[in-house]
Amino acid sequence: MSDKPALGFWQIWNMCFGFLGIQMGFALQNANVSRIFQSLGADIEDIPILWIAAPVTGLLVQPIIGYMSDRTWNRLGRRRPFFLAGALLASTALIFMPNSPVLWMAAGMLWVMDASLNICMEPFRALVGDMLPDRQRTQGFALQSFFIGTGAVVASALPWMMTNWFNVSNTAAAGSLPDSVRLSFYVGGVALFAAVMWTILRTREYSPDQLAAFENDRRRHTPATVLTLPAREFLASAGYWGIGGLVLLTAIWLWQLDRQLLILSGGLVLFSGVQLFCANRASKGRTESGLFQIIALMKQMPGAMKQLAVVQFLSWFALFALWIYATPAITSHHFGSSDPTTQAYNDGADWVGVLFAAYNLFAALAALVIAPMAAKLGRRHSHLLNLTLGGLGLASMAWIDNPTWLLLSMVGVGVAWASILSLPYALLSGALPAAHMGVYMGIFNFFIVIPQILAATVLGFLLRTLFEGQAIQAMVLGGILMVLAGVATLRVQEEVA
Repeated sequence: MSDKPALGFWQIWNMCFGFLGIQMGFALQNANVSRIFQSLGADIEDIPILWIAAPVTGLLVQPIIGYMSDRTWNRLGRRRPFFLAGALLASTALIFMPNSPVLWMAAGMLWVMDASLNICMEPFRALVGDMLPDRQRTQGFALQSFFIGTGAVVASALPWMMTNWFNVSNTAAAGSLPDSVRLSFYVGGVALFAAVMWTILRTREYSPDQLAAFENDRRRHTPATVLTLPAREFLASAGYWGIGGLVLLTAIWLWQLDRQLLILSGGLVLFSGVQLFCANRASKGRTESGLFQIIALMKQMPGAMKQLAVVQFLSWFALFALWIYATPAITSHHFGSSDPTTQAYNDGADWVGVLFAAYNLFAALAALVIAPMAAKLGRRHSHLLNLTLGGLGLASMAWIDNPTWLLLSMVGVGVAWASILSLPYALLSGALPAAHMGVYMGIFNFFIVIPQILAATVLGFLLRTLFEGQAIQAMVLGGILMVLAGVATLRVQEEVA
């Protein structure tokens, strides 16, 4: 059997369409969670730690879901069973979250929602690696970026549209959420499920035997390793201890912040662990052997994956700073209010949704030119250029007084976002063996969630000690890190597995 045949445009379209719904869920989360937390009484310095559920969930869920989906095959296929399960859970969470009566319950629902979205998202990434030959993967990931941008445009602007198009109130009494936010989450839940079902019904996957035959015909070589085995063992151990230290630090902070929140988080971790154990047993595998295989694969990461880890770490720290502090920064710096019960604050929070819609619109448009740009400039230099534009866009927010002109800042952020969602995966997928595509994509997610965990634990401290409580300075920090991420891309060596 020859290498994988090229797919037609509409086949790739159907395969990627589910990301439209997944990103509607993420966009509603990113644009509104800080607003929800502030409306339920959270202090500005405590907002980052309340976001901790999102990256911790990704750290736990992604590699295990990737490992399990690599070894799943039934009537729905290899990846699609996870699309269905994740969509059902995420849609339910989107409907329940805006009805949270207290802060700790909202933080818990963020955990559930993010876990469910991650169950969907990682197999979608792996599906592109499964179905497309290397020459089409940039196109596949770019089309995913297009749908991500399109879905996020609509979802981010939904509260603003509810208020300005349908006269739904955007203010509420202390301790409750505006109807515009609540209805937006309901719409997002329905849209998410419908979009994912489109991909499930309109896409067929290669069987394990077909994938094995394709793999046998590919040009093989041993993944490049830069470090000696003892050095890799040391760094792996250091990484595990580092993750453990972050978890312990987070637990201490959560205990000080809200003991109910810590107890809820622990219960959700235990519940998720039981679910994963049962699912793995049901697939006739052993949890212990699966985890050991994940650890073994971490030690054998291709060289390109290690180099991309630095790029991902810096760029995603910057993004998380934007998502956490855009609402506090813009409502205070540009609209002059930090009180969630005031009209000025809620107008500013609605404008944040418009800005998030704008950068996702620019990302959707940028996604259309990423593939030809990468063909002309190369993937590495294209990513450098795009991240530099994103860094300038983030930093410029601190020097723009008129909130309307922040739309110009979002041009750079949108270009960077489209690039982050496509080019690192295009650089990575060619270096990964097909048999471990899913689990390696999950491990690669570590370099997304670990910087988010770090951001969640240190941004509040930085805001208090270095930035004098000015949330807008978090945007400047994010801009600097985004530019450094672009420079780090030049160290990445493109490989073919």
